[in-house]
Amino acid sequence: MDRVDEHCEALIGRTALALWGRFPRDVQEMIFETAVEGHEALRHDLAVFLHNHHPRTAHPPKPTELV
Repeated sequence: MDRVDEHCEALIGRTALALWGRFPRDVQEMIFETAVEGHEALRHDLAVFLHNHHPRTAHPPKPTELV
């Protein structure tokens, strides 16, 4: 991979991260699963990173009382 390719990949990656919270959940999951494919050891680290940097990707809070 040459330098221009690496630069373009980094640019797309930064853009995806900047827009992550605006993506529908199914798109987020598709991107996430594609990113970790073949890199299963990074699955947890990437999930933690996304949850810490994008509140919309965090699981919704558990209800505190029954309705």
